[in-house]
Amino acid sequence: MTNPMEVPPGQLLPRLAEELRKIEAIQPPAWAQFARTGTHTERAPLQKDWWYLRSASVLRKLYTKGPQGVSRLSGEYGGRRDRGSAPYHAVKGSRSVTQEIVQQLQKAGLLAPVKLRGRRVSPEGQRLLQRVSQETMKALAEVQPAVKKYL
Repeated sequence: MTNPMEVPPGQLLPRLAEELRKIEAIQPPAWAQFARTGTHTERAPLQKDWWYLRSASVLRKLYTKGPQGVSRLSGEYGGRRDRGSAPYHAVKGSRSVTQEIVQQLQKAGLLAPVKLRGRRVSPEGQRLLQRVSQETMKALAEVQPAVKKYL
């Protein structure tokens, strides 16, 4: 069985985002079209489906890195803040965006809380990730025959 760590994220995340779009518990809030994704960004994301891509990315990160809290996850989406003439400094991404996504994924049953450690991927979330990974790997094998040995 193929797992999400064996599939390139650039191939996996758009397919996973399409699967998450079908779940009605995962919807971008009204403020999502105006929200910046952190203090290091100047504008809101330009992609229309950025909420679903970020949700897919959060789900994959929790699968690969194990249980994490919102603060640690938001650090994954941070960047360098422009402080004018002062040197750049690393900042975390928006914790409200991450918190909302994590709550939606948990409401959908894809994440489960872990006491004092944050959240982890539930068995249902693992099944979803492995199914989408398998489909992605099969599609990739059709284009690149060398990938067939990994199926």
